[in-house]
Amino acid sequence: MAIDPASPSAGLRPVVEALCEANLGLQAPCHQPLARREFPSRAVVYELVEDLRSILFPGFFGPSELTDETQRYHLGATLDKVLHSLRDQIRRGFCSSCRPDVCFVDHEDRAFELAWAFIQRLPEVRRLLATDVAAAFEGDPALRTPEEAIFCYPGIQAITNQRLAHELQVLEVPLLPRLITEHAHSLTGIDIHPAARIGDHFFIDHGTGVVVGETCIIGNHVRLYQGVTLGAKSFPLDEEGKPIKGIDRHPIVEDDVVIYAGATILGRITIGQGSTIGGNVWLTRSVPPGTSITQGSKKG
Repeated sequence: MAIDPASPSAGLRPVVEALCEANLGLQAPCHQPLARREFPSRAVVYELVEDLRSILFPGFFGPSELTDETQRYHLGATLDKVLHSLRDQIRRGFCSSCRPDVCFVDHEDRAFELAWAFIQRLPEVRRLLATDVAAAFEGDPALRTPEEAIFCYPGIQAITNQRLAHELQVLEVPLLPRLITEHAHSLTGIDIHPAARIGDHFFIDHGTGVVVGETCIIGNHVRLYQGVTLGAKSFPLDEEGKPIKGIDRHPIVEDDVVIYAGATILGRITIGQGSTIGGNVWLTRSVPPGTSITQGSKKG
């Protein structure tokens, strides 16, 4: 069909109608009720994370010239901004799953309670991140200072996002945790699910291609190298052939484990304390504490 360049609107009508018809597959009608649904803003959530990064690492991100006095002002002002912005994004997360014809006003108080609970967890997040930075400095001879890890290392950026997202996940905040970790994934190539439980002194060296699944449990003083996958071996299906959600299906990695580049560890298996998993190993069975597995070893 020929379109008049001077007046293309009429020719666009069939495309608009086809897109509206396609949107019905999303269970969201293409008219006013859809417009009433609210979703979190990706841009605002990303800005929130950067504000939180400046709170957790003041002077490295955000204002760079801080004294004892101005640091307190910066922290207080930024926390207040984060609290109110986070409340709105949490509210939007709840609203996104509401039916379009339902009033959402009752989400406001709940969103504030969750935002406040999250803010109160930040000192513990900061404590854990300090141990992660220490692990990077102690475990990487290429690092000259801990500050270099904070400012430059993608592993620290990814675990910062994950630890923030994990707190929101524990609070059962919808959408935001995954937005935060997937943004880090796009920036660093490190994919850590927000529900993964990770102990202190966690270090990801180099990092690109690391995958840590939803139900992973990682102990203290664990080190991963690039290309490591802690994934699921299979997905149990329900009667309709759909994956059953929420089942523990990813590895447990105990304290003081090192997993080298390209290793793939699948299923709900346990890597015992103090074990070493060599590069490019494929592992689907548990190993006892103190085990060393290499490509020449017998693998599951």
